[in-house]
Amino acid sequence: MSSFLRSFLDPKKNWLAALHMKTISNRLRRYGLRYDDLYDPYYDLDVKEALNRLPREIVDARNQRLKRAMDLSMKHEYLPEGLQAVQTPFRSYLQEMLALVKRENAEREALGALPLYQRTFP
Repeated sequence: MSSFLRSFLDPKKNWLAALHMKTISNRLRRYGLRYDDLYDPYYDLDVKEALNRLPREIVDARNQRLKRAMDLSMKHEYLPEGLQAVQTPFRSYLQEMLALVKRENAEREALGALPLYQRTFP
């Protein structure tokens, strides 16, 4: 990625990127979600593999956050202000494992090995 694009997307250097990050943070806090909760394991099989490798407690906490967010959304409500204040929407729990899975897949492809999983369409 070019240095211009990197600086354009960096919230510390670009006020528009900072505004976008603040907006996303507020929306995630309303429902008690983290940014990593938005990754869909049915869409990307690497995400599914990364979730399978994480400890059970982390995956259970993710599922609880998603259930709570769906419940609040169906009720047209938000988390109470006190709980919104303690939410950490950009604390990552999936990125390191996802990067590891992607590196392993890239290495496997470079060596000419068959992929561990493939999406099959009926």
